[in-house]
Amino acid sequence: MKKILLISLLSLTFSVATNAQGRTMRADRREATQRARIREGRKEGEITKAEGAALNGEQRRVKRSERRAKADGTVTPKEKMKIEKKQDRASRHIRRAKRNPIDNN
Repeated sequence: MKKILLISLLSLTFSVATNAQGRTMRADRREATQRARIREGRKEGEITKAEGAALNGEQRRVKRSERRAKADGTVTPKEKMKIEKKQDRASRHIRRAKRNPIDNN
């Protein structure tokens, strides 16, 4: 009986810890997509080296905000909204960088 109780307690603890870390799965997917867009833009020549560095710096700042939100084990709706807004802004910056004309002169 004690083994069953211990096993169920451990599995509950593991699932809670996993759930706390997985609450930003959407943000993680968006981050991966945005980084891929930056790489693609660099590869295709749509994004300059300086623009790529700035965009990657912005991605690091978004990731830092996400880590801070996860630090206490709970990501509040307000924290999620803040991360989403930062990702929206970063996405706009990527789109603008890919579409702006590059002067090769």
